[in-house]
Amino acid sequence: MAFQPIVDVERGRAWAYEALVRGPNGESAGQVLGAVTPENRYAFDQQCRVTAITQAVAAGIVATGARLSINFLPNAVYSPVACIQLTLKTAAAVGFPTERLIFEFTENEEVADPAHLANIIETYRRMGFATALDDFGAGHAGLSLLARLQTDIIKLDMELVRNIDASLPRRMIVEGLIRMLRRMNITVVAEGVETVAEYDVLRDLGVRYMQGYLIARPGFRHLPAHVLPGAQSERRFG
Repeated sequence: MAFQPIVDVERGRAWAYEALVRGPNGESAGQVLGAVTPENRYAFDQQCRVTAITQAVAAGIVATGARLSINFLPNAVYSPVACIQLTLKTAAAVGFPTERLIFEFTENEEVADPAHLANIIETYRRMGFATALDDFGAGHAGLSLLARLQTDIIKLDMELVRNIDASLPRRMIVEGLIRMLRRMNITVVAEGVETVAEYDVLRDLGVRYMQGYLIARPGFRHLPAHVLPGAQSERRFG
C-alpha cells in the first residue's frame, strides 16, 4: 500500500489517509487491478483491507488521530456482515480503532446491483463506519447514483478540479455540487489538487478537505508529510 493524506486545510492536519494499492515492487494500482478476476476478486478485496490496516498501523497512523480510507470492491461483498469480519479481527489485532475506518468505492466501477450496494452502505453505517463515493462526477452513474444512496463522504473527481481556476463551467458545477451536498449533510473532498490556483479556488468555494500532488504525493508503506500552499507554504506537517 501507498498512503496519501486527505488534509483538513483549515486545521493544517491530515484528516485521513487513503490506502492506495501497489504491487510489492511499487507497481501501479492499474497494474495490480488488471490482474483481478471474478474468481479472485473476493480474496483480493479481503487482502487489501488487511494489508491497508496492518501497514497503516505499522506506519504510525494510530498516533496521528487520522482516519484510514480503504478502497473496496462492492461486487466482491456477498454479505456486508460476513465480509467485514476479517477486517474487524485485523483492526483488533493491531489496535486500530474501527470507528476511524472509511470504506471507499469508486463511481467508475459498474455496480451490478445498486440495491446490494445500498445495503452495504447502510450496514456499514449501522456498524459505525463511514463510507465514501470516489471519483464523483465521472463514471457510470453520477447524480442518479447519489439519488439512490448517500454516502457520508463524496470525493469530487479530479476532472472537475483540473483547471477549475480557468474554467467557469467547472467552477459553477463544483459550486453547485458543494451547495447541494452540504444540504444533504455529506462531507466534500476535492481530490487531484495539483496547482496553487486550483487550491485557492476550492478554498474560496469552501472546500475544507483536499487531496492531491500539490499537498502530498502517496508514500509507499509510509505516511508522507504534507505541505499547504499560500501563507503557510513553508510549513510542513507530518
